[in-house]
Amino acid sequence: MSYIPHTDVERQQMLAAIGVTTIEDLFESVPSRYRFPKLNLPKGLSELEAWAEMQAFAEANEHAGDYALFRGAGAYHHYIPAAVNHVLLRSEFYTAYTPYQPEVSQGTLQAIYEYQSMLCALTGMDAANASHYDGATSLAEAVTVALEASRHKRKKVVLHPAIHPHYRAVVRTYHQGNGVEFVGDTGKTIERTTADDLIKHIDDQTALVAVQYPNYLGNIEDFSNLVEATHNAGALICFVANPMALALFKPPGELGADIVVGEGQPLGIPLSYGGPYLGFFAVRDEYVRRIAGRIVGETIDHDGKRAFVMTLRPREQDIRREKATSNICTAQALLANMAAAYAIWHGPEGLRAIAAGVHEKAARFAEALTSHGLELTGEHFFDTVTVTVAGKAEAIAADSEADGRLLRVIDSDKLSVAFDETSTEDDLAALCALFGAGAPESAASALPGLRDTGRFMTQPVFHENRSETEMMRFLR
Repeated sequence: MSYIPHTDVERQQMLAAIGVTTIEDLFESVPSRYRFPKLNLPKGLSELEAWAEMQAFAEANEHAGDYALFRGAGAYHHYIPAAVNHVLLRSEFYTAYTPYQPEVSQGTLQAIYEYQSMLCALTGMDAANASHYDGATSLAEAVTVALEASRHKRKKVVLHPAIHPHYRAVVRTYHQGNGVEFVGDTGKTIERTTADDLIKHIDDQTALVAVQYPNYLGNIEDFSNLVEATHNAGALICFVANPMALALFKPPGELGADIVVGEGQPLGIPLSYGGPYLGFFAVRDEYVRRIAGRIVGETIDHDGKRAFVMTLRPREQDIRREKATSNICTAQALLANMAAAYAIWHGPEGLRAIAAGVHEKAARFAEALTSHGLELTGEHFFDTVTVTVAGKAEAIAADSEADGRLLRVIDSDKLSVAFDETSTEDDLAALCALFGAGAPESAASALPGLRDTGRFMTQPVFHENRSETEMMRFLR
């Protein structure tokens, strides 16, 4: 393609072809006073002056550092080690495009491969793709996979009402023109709907059943009967999961999940005003050719060295052309690389330690509330406790915000409090006092079942990089 400007002769030929004499004639219909209005702009600033002015504007905003954050629901204030944050500064990563040429993209491909390996270990699934845009779009793609698995003969999707409401809204928007019937998430209130209540909606027209683990209120349910009923009907079941929680308790793959999706933000992704975040997507082998995006695989090059290539992208535009049903392209490759670095830096022991510490704080908080006579919406939970406060939710949240701690209001009767490793003992004591409870003591675990740690992230890469020097050498 030539980028040589048009010559005067060429411009005159084009003007003559459309019946005008000059370029200005093209704008004749625009009143002259509007063509070149005099803008009332201030005097230009130097770089230093512009920086100071923008800083003054920015300081008018409140930011995450001004508050202790307890809202959760997919956006957590987990600490990001400097070595992990360094990934954002590497030009090889932050300019990452789809690595069509593996011979010059081995670093990016390996990082994505390790990300996929980490996800398969966390979820208990066979394969994971290189990322989606966020957790909500990952769930929407799970619906697509289920529809295609039934060759679009099944059009019903059962949604648990305790799935994040934003996720359910996005899924409906994605599939509003596909004739999909969504059932299960209307009628009863969130906390009064159990997994077994969804079984009555499952029939031979059901393509997918979707649940959240832990759910929007932070509770963990027993899905065993629902999984059995789903598979008996020939449908697929999808778990929307918190990846940090999966470091501690049984992965969805062991519970019978066919697809596992979720928000990867807890894995070293900054809050960043709500995004960009990272959608993860993992499946059993039999559905791997129906997923969107790309899968990176490991191979041996002609010199016998370990190498990485894009193994599958079965629905993408660059492969399927006019028959494509996806064009995810690069998706969230930079954030997937950050999540991989986060997992490599911490390893399985570090992830479990973070998850266990977070859960211990939540369990102590819950014990203090129940000892004071307050009612929780669920018996089992990971990092989020939802408490019933009988019409006082807004007032309690306002008092907490005035004290520098942000809680999540579910409705007028319920509040959720989500913990992370940045939550301090002072925070815990203040929150207990906010609800009129006593000081938090030790508490028993509120997890229904822990995972088998013997087969969790066993690859050497998750055990070899425990210093900043080793980590920087690995990233090079």
